[in-house]
Amino acid sequence: MSTLTATAEKPRSTPARPVYRVTGRRVLASEWAKLWSLRSTWITLGLGLLFLVAFGLIAASRYKSGIDSGNLDSDFADSTTVSLSLFGTNFAQLALGVLGVLVTAGEYSTGMIRSTLAAVPRRLPVLWSKAAVFGLVALAVGTLGAFVTFLIGSGIVSGTPADMSFSHAGVLRSLLGAGLYLGLVGVIGAALGALLRSVAGGISVLVATFMLIPGLISLLPSSWQNDISPYLPSNAGEGMFALTHDSTTLSPGAGLLVFLCWTVLALGGAAYRLVRSDV
Repeated sequence: MSTLTATAEKPRSTPARPVYRVTGRRVLASEWAKLWSLRSTWITLGLGLLFLVAFGLIAASRYKSGIDSGNLDSDFADSTTVSLSLFGTNFAQLALGVLGVLVTAGEYSTGMIRSTLAAVPRRLPVLWSKAAVFGLVALAVGTLGAFVTFLIGSGIVSGTPADMSFSHAGVLRSLLGAGLYLGLVGVIGAALGALLRSVAGGISVLVATFMLIPGLISLLPSSWQNDISPYLPSNAGEGMFALTHDSTTLSPGAGLLVFLCWTVLALGGAAYRLVRSDV
């Protein structure tokens, strides 16, 4: 018997696959990659930025033309560069809020959420990561749009009663507050998408909350309006970036606190349903 046949062949050892742990940083990186892989992200963020800048500049141009012609609309009588620059905030919040709904509800509509939750069985880190990633992106877009619009708008209304600069009291706070408000709107949109698990349902509730309910409240008696209206999400958020306040509006700090409560409430509802019910 030869040595070759007597010697048993040693089995080839296959290299062990590396074990990947699910960490918060990796979940964040995954959600970041998914967010920017969608064409709708680029389109909707672009629309949000366009709405904020375009409507702000249109308002500033209309104010300037009214001053020059001596026929200023009464709605613009007390305008400032800040209020004119942030005129498009209501339109930008709709675009960013809708994209927030798509970030979460979109995965439920396509069924991709099953793969996501299989990779992250604890579930809640997925919600926190989606909200954090998109909230920061919406914050950056909103802040950029507010500052760009103010810079251009201040040049348009230069020499008019509305003229202001960064050195004026409250200007920086208002611009940063507008960016923070839009960032939190994006978080609320993501929370509504995870809570309702429907793109149409999430968008409907978002539009009703920020646009329809304030209009319905205006139909109530004045005493009721004064008690309810300042604490609505849209009105509380407006207090965050308004340059001036009166007895019917919340201060910037109070507005931020109330709006944070609405944001936490939406996230809490989404987290409860995510943990308690299956996909």
